[in-house]
Amino acid sequence: MAWKLRSAILLAAGRGTRLGALSLGTPKPLIEIAGVPLIAHIVGALAEAGIERFIIVTGYLGDQVEAWAQTYRRRATDCVIETVNQRNLIGTAAALLASREKLESECGFVFGWGDVLMDRANYKRFIARAAEDDFDLLLAANRTRDPSRGGAVYLAADMRVLRIVEKPKPGESTTQWNNAGLFAATPLIFDYASRLSPSPRGELELPQAIAAMIDAGLNIRALDMRGFWIDIGTPEDLEHARRHFRPRRTG
Repeated sequence: MAWKLRSAILLAAGRGTRLGALSLGTPKPLIEIAGVPLIAHIVGALAEAGIERFIIVTGYLGDQVEAWAQTYRRRATDCVIETVNQRNLIGTAAALLASREKLESECGFVFGWGDVLMDRANYKRFIARAAEDDFDLLLAANRTRDPSRGGAVYLAADMRVLRIVEKPKPGESTTQWNNAGLFAATPLIFDYASRLSPSPRGELELPQAIAAMIDAGLNIRALDMRGFWIDIGTPEDLEHARRHFRPRRTG
């Protein structure tokens, strides 16, 4: 990409059904971890890495996320935070397209899931790598025993992305790389997302757009994420994250 990335889209529209009662009255991005909302960890880490403008795509209980964004914006005067509502919750590609008008004039930007947490150092590494070369898309990948909960990413030795398979059946993947939910892209991603048909799950899924970009011969690369990583989907995931981020006792 070879330029400074200043903007990020965070997809925070989903219902969080696997969290059960925990998300009945609170949208998943606002569930607290170590005393602050989940999404605040992501915004803070990206801001430390140089991101100055955030577009948060809201949906389920979106008014609460919008109210939080206004409060955060007042506290963090060096960050610009905007929200856009995804009216029809029909997948991550539709969520990304909801922000198109706000970012399609930019040369490049970061986007990611609003419910994935990782070691803060990964964000700086990722953004620095994205600015080094002319990628059409850079995605974060983490190692896992079985990527069936997310997206299986098949890589060449030079980290070029060969294939991405969304939610494969348990045990069927022959790769240990998982889609880690953080990307850097140009506005070209909007064109591919806009051409999608619903997946077998009835959704417009971003991995489908990335797969189409791979098939078109575009330069899609991956960067390995190191240390702690978690996609918060279940109460068990949430407790794991809370244990990791709990302030360590001293003395």
